[in-house]
Amino acid sequence: VQLQASGGGLVQPGGSLRLSCATSGRTLSYYAMGWFRQAPGREREVVVAVVWTGGTSYYADSVKGRFTISRDSAKNAIYLQMNSLKPEDTAVYYCAMGSHRGGLALNANEYHYWGQGTQVTVSS
Repeated sequence: VQLQASGGGLVQPGGSLRLSCATSGRTLSYYAMGWFRQAPGREREVVVAVVWTGGTSYYADSVKGRFTISRDSAKNAIYLQMNSLKPEDTAVYYCAMGSHRGGLALNANEYHYWGQGTQVTVSS
């Protein structure tokens, strides 16, 4: 399974970016999905986790109210809309696929497949 992540870039504080994650061969809606990020010198941390079939989601406190996860079933893709970006959001962002019809997964070791990472830099 290959996850294709894209959409990162350089943005000024307060700006917005939308990250995309797509794959073929697996229907993303049936899997526990997540977005993680890793800043230099820090551990990979969960940003958003979702189970579409159960309609449950988790947002890290640091991104609540600013980030939103969504999906496009026709394109078999998920998105991470990031608004009001802050310098502390700077990191490499990864999308990840967990278990088929699995529950909400907040730990990196619960995910089986990872995208290649996309760099988000928030700086003036």
